[in-house]
Amino acid sequence: MGNTNSKRNPPPPPNNTEKGTNVSAGQRDFKQNQELCGLSLDIEGISTKVSEIHSSDEDPEDVFYKFVILHAQNDADEASRLQHLLQNNFCIKPGIIFAEMPSGRHFLQNLNDAVNRSAWTIILLTEHFLSEAWCEFQSYASLMNALNKQHKYNSVIPLRPLNNPLPREKTPCVLQAINALEEDSPGFAKQVEKIFQESKYRQQQAMWKKERTNETH
Repeated sequence: MGNTNSKRNPPPPPNNTEKGTNVSAGQRDFKQNQELCGLSLDIEGISTKVSEIHSSDEDPEDVFYKFVILHAQNDADEASRLQHLLQNNFCIKPGIIFAEMPSGRHFLQNLNDAVNRSAWTIILLTEHFLSEAWCEFQSYASLMNALNKQHKYNSVIPLRPLNNPLPREKTPCVLQAINALEEDSPGFAKQVEKIFQESKYRQQQAMWKKERTNETH
């Protein structure tokens, strides 16, 4: 008599989406950064078709780089690897290495242009660094430039790469006083994001354009 066996809705299945997703915050941030970089590369690929006509006529002297990597002569390949790492994995572009500076010009002119036309100067610390007196000169010149120009403060970044890094105890004292980027450090990605900030780049780019304008008048 009126026996109604109402069926209850079964409980929702357990949420297993969190299972097996034990990813550290640093790895997640790095993945997101790569995804954003990939998106920007896709956008660049589309816009390149439109900008090729204009960029072909663009004077390289009008480019203000985000970074320049100063390196020993034997470290050109390692510098190029790091250049691509920063540009492709962290979207820090455009960047240049010292080996890409125009040939046929005096090296002091190239050094001056490289440092002044870049927001950050990266000094590649490898075992080859101490084998060339020119490398230490590059370091001192870059530091002097940063001291003489207020907007260049904290713009010199020593970097120890994965391959053939210069031990800390061999690093010149003047560079030991600066916190170096360590590519083998777990916090490398976070350090890069903290240092290479777009607002800082825009500030230095504006100062560079202002200086160029004053020189032409």
